[in-house]
Amino acid sequence: MNITQTLQTHILALPSHIQAEVLGFVEYLEQKHGVGLAAKKSSEQQTEAFIQRMTCSLGDDFPDDIDSTDLGEDNIKDLL
Repeated sequence: MNITQTLQTHILALPSHIQAEVLGFVEYLEQKHGVGLAAKKSSEQQTEAFIQRMTCSLGDDFPDDIDSTDLGEDNIKDLL
């Protein structure tokens, strides 16, 4: 039996409230070492928080409904 199967066997034998505690510890280890699902989730949350801070700093007069029709078309510049 490999380590994954051994862990699974032990965890399945625990009551659900202790399984939740084990999950919390695993997520703590993932964040501490920067690996696994919890680390990825933390990174995504940091990215979302950064985007939120940046969009709020643009000011109230910055339009939030810009689409491709507002951008116009590229024009070929005359050669000098």
